Amino acid sequence: MSFLDLSSIAGHKTTRTVGRRYEGVMLIVMITLLMLGGIGSRLAYLQLAQGERNRQLAENNRVRILPKLPVRGNIYDRNGKLLAGSKLSHSVFIWPMARRQEDWPETLQRLSKVLNVPEAEILKRLKQAGYNSSTRVRIARNITPAEITALAEYGSDLDGVEVDIEAIRYYPNQEVAAHVLGYTGEMTEQEFAKRKDEGYRLGDFVGQMGVEAAFEKLLRGEWGGQLVEVDGAGRMLSLLGEKPSKPGNDVALTLDVELQKAAQEALGDRKGAIVAINPKNGAILAMVSRPDFDPNIFSDRIAPATWRKIQNEDHPFVNRALRGFPPASTFKIITTTAGLESGKFSPDTVLQTYAAINIGGMSFGDWNHAGFGPLGFVGGLKWSSDTFFYQIGRGVGGPTLIEWARKYGFGEKTGIELAPEEASGLVADETWKRKRMRIPWTVGDTVNMSIGQGFLQATPLQLAVMFSVPANGGYRVKPHLLKNDEDSQEWRESLNLKPSTVRILRQGLRAVVDGGTGAALNDPTIPPAAGKSGTAEARPGDPHVWFGGFAPYDNPEIVVVAFGEHQGANGGGGKIAAPMVLQVMETYFNHKNSSNPTPGNTASPAPEKPAYRNH
Repeated sequence: MSFLDLSSIAGHKTTRTVGRRYEGVMLIVMITLLMLGGIGSRLAYLQLAQGERNRQLAENNRVRILPKLPVRGNIYDRNGKLLAGSKLSHSVFIWPMARRQEDWPETLQRLSKVLNVPEAEILKRLKQAGYNSSTRVRIARNITPAEITALAEYGSDLDGVEVDIEAIRYYPNQEVAAHVLGYTGEMTEQEFAKRKDEGYRLGDFVGQMGVEAAFEKLLRGEWGGQLVEVDGAGRMLSLLGEKPSKPGNDVALTLDVELQKAAQEALGDRKGAIVAINPKNGAILAMVSRPDFDPNIFSDRIAPATWRKIQNEDHPFVNRALRGFPPASTFKIITTTAGLESGKFSPDTVLQTYAAINIGGMSFGDWNHAGFGPLGFVGGLKWSSDTFFYQIGRGVGGPTLIEWARKYGFGEKTGIELAPEEASGLVADETWKRKRMRIPWTVGDTVNMSIGQGFLQATPLQLAVMFSVPANGGYRVKPHLLKNDEDSQEWRESLNLKPSTVRILRQGLRAVVDGGTGAALNDPTIPPAAGKSGTAEARPGDPHVWFGGFAPYDNPEIVVVAFGEHQGANGGGGKIAAPMVLQVMETYFNHKNSSNPTPGNTASPAPEKPAYRNH
């Protein structure tokens, strides 16, 4: 028994040892299989589920995108003369992924020193793009030859930095038509966030005001680019593909650059505006605002000192042709219309004028402090008698006067393409006054409005539209800048004026020039003209001055409105603004009657001025 017991015990011990050996081997095999399975699963996941992503990451390490900025479309005047184009310049770019993040600080410090660009600004652009970005980031444009040389000298210390050629905006006439053309500028972060879905890229330059902004979609073009293979140092190995950029469309404006220059010269250094318009179709021939600026400054990085200089208290970026001011006596065109069209005054009306009249317990004086005796509508316009028009305004009443002001287009935008920059002006009424001032409209408000004062503002462009009505026989036109804008050219709204109203308006405005307050325009260098002056109360001793006119009187081709902001210290609209209108009209008619297509060109003798007979 005991032997058997020992044998059975010995046999049991041997069996357990062998089993354990097999268990160890199996365990190792299982672990190995699990590891291989895990690796295989991971490889399968990387290849199948993440294959495209990993392929893209690998491509990004050797494939680089070189985007090509499209060339912006040109802007021309009505005769095909270049107003805005593009020129080639050198720009500096950095390629974020060309270096490790920790290697950039020294490079940025060197760049900042060479380009005189704050290091923080370069770093900001780098972070915006991302350190792993494969797209170049512009940090300076239009750099000088000296800067190009300095960058070349430090080339070994500037890995990931490149100098390349690109087109930048160029305005050959500098300040001429600056407010109309506007300028281009690099998008801010906020602008990019709003426009990135439109195909824009960080660092894009877009129209910021004027025509550049209004016609941005036409002018911008489409991005192109090159796909290139590079080595570890960022050197190009081969070109993998290319998509040509598509240039923007050219735009032709209604402006005449020679007339624009004449208007700018006529306005001189005065703060104000001049607008010239075709009264038949609303085409803008010239639009000048002073102070002005050179839009070329925005084609480069603007130094803080330069920005402070141009951002002064005179607000040079404000287009005064589109800002509202009291229209003064030019508004008497509308008061005449309201009086005649209301039926309360006949074309034969004659009213006594006075040094002053009492209305509503207040004394309202005439500008000459004496009156002009008995006058009809033609005489009232000729001498711009305030007391004559006080009586007309009181007679028709505030609502009728306000209605006609709005029919002429006051109190709303004209429809010109520069809508974001255009003011609506102001034609106040009972509701407006009660809301703003908590008091009712009075007869005194109506009387003030009748001579273009009080709660009333109009832009020089709105006045050009107003003068177009008597010039073209009673139609309100839509001012426009795009030359081939057929809809605007054909847009004419009849004010349904009586023939007698149009006749009296034209006769009165002709009388203003032929011996009245606008005699400065009665000059043999231009055809017979008509017009109206205005002097608006603004600040004591320094009023605004106006003059608007059209010519030829028998078949008007051009309306010119001149405005001087606080320029009336030495005279009214007839003395200060009328000569500006004359100077613009002289250029227009000399240009028209000259065989020289570019009037004012000093390379050839100026044509002899034609003499026109005024009668």
